[in-house]
Amino acid sequence: MRTFLDKLYLACGAAAGVFMVGVCVFSVYSIGGGIFGYVARSADEFAGYSMAASSFLALAYTFGHGEHIRVTLVLEKLSGARRRWLELWALFAGSCLAGFLAFYSVKNMYTSWALNDMSQGLIPIPLWIPQIPMAIGTAVLFIALLDKLVQVARGGALLHDIDAKDAHVER
Repeated sequence: MRTFLDKLYLACGAAAGVFMVGVCVFSVYSIGGGIFGYVARSADEFAGYSMAASSFLALAYTFGHGEHIRVTLVLEKLSGARRRWLELWALFAGSCLAGFLAFYSVKNMYTSWALNDMSQGLIPIPLWIPQIPMAIGTAVLFIALLDKLVQVARGGALLHDIDAKDAHVER
């Protein structure tokens, strides 16, 4: 199961990278349209969809590598059992919020599909298509938070330990 989850997080991170390249491609296409005198139809819209996809798909991967911004003002003052309980509470609260976001992201995508909601740009596309990465990204973040919650509850490394290890290895 661990291998599957690690590959899932990595696949989402790789997909986020592909969509980031898409932002660049659509931006260059739009700029080229202005320079060469043609209308780059919906390039800005597709660049925005790619940016959103990149952002949401990267959530679980960056969480797994301890790269999310966290406020540790209270955590750094604690140690031992108190720190573990506070991290467990934070992971539980984060899991609840991510689950809520994932549920409503999937529900929003389904509603757009059921209503055949279309974009308002020059190239109308069904809105549920660009909403897929958001639904997947939030669902995988929910899984990643639950995964870490279970690891910490079983006595695994705390989030701060991930941050310190990565900082030591990469920097």
